[in-house]
Amino acid sequence: MSPMSPTPAEPSPSRTAAVIPAAGRGVRLGPGTPKALRALGGTPMLIHAVRAMAASRAVTLVVVVAPPDGAPEVKNLIDGHALPEHTDYVVVPGGATRQESVKLGLDALPDDVSVVLVHDAARPLVPVDTVDAVIEAVRDGAPAVVPALPLADTVKEVEPGEPGAPEPVLSTPVRARLRAVQTPQGFDRHTLVKAHTSVAVDGEGATDDAGMVEQLGSQVVVVPGHEEAFKVTRPLDLVLAEAVLARRRANDGF
Repeated sequence: MSPMSPTPAEPSPSRTAAVIPAAGRGVRLGPGTPKALRALGGTPMLIHAVRAMAASRAVTLVVVVAPPDGAPEVKNLIDGHALPEHTDYVVVPGGATRQESVKLGLDALPDDVSVVLVHDAARPLVPVDTVDAVIEAVRDGAPAVVPALPLADTVKEVEPGEPGAPEPVLSTPVRARLRAVQTPQGFDRHTLVKAHTSVAVDGEGATDDAGMVEQLGSQVVVVPGHEEAFKVTRPLDLVLAEAVLARRRANDGF
């Protein structure tokens, strides 16, 4: 009787990682502490953002891209806060622009990561259902996925002028076709790396990774975003974020 042929090895499961560029200064919130380190409910916004990614059981690694000279400080900060046991994290120094920082975060990913989320540290309150919806759409075959909301306001395209001066209206886009994009944006890793390698962006670099993928000619799809995934950019946003967090703590007891 011939020996049984060996059972083929099971392919190793792919992993999902999140990259959080947090190297910016956040000047619109005023001078001093970088925006990502501002306190929200007594905890730095960055910690809320890391926890928001780690809240998804699919996310097994979070890469935080710190200010170029602030990686030790950020690592000490994260060390002092509890994260789910299923999620690892690393901190790497960032670059001069968000685009450079995201690329440095991608360079830090292990080989077995196939799905990558890129998330704004200034969106600390994105719900886990939104994170999971983005991951699921990438795993279902979309090379790039963005959460987005319909616009409440009519939008005008204008000819920019001097600050405060009247600006001529050029057109009024059809509001039903417009969406306000949020994060995390999700990607097939190969597609995102290719975009960062081959798409040249001048000046301050790209602030929208999905836009870089569009320039490759790859399809980007939209999934429903959430009103609580707003970006904390100005002082009024911080007031709103505190209110949302207080309501969550009252309702959920965390």
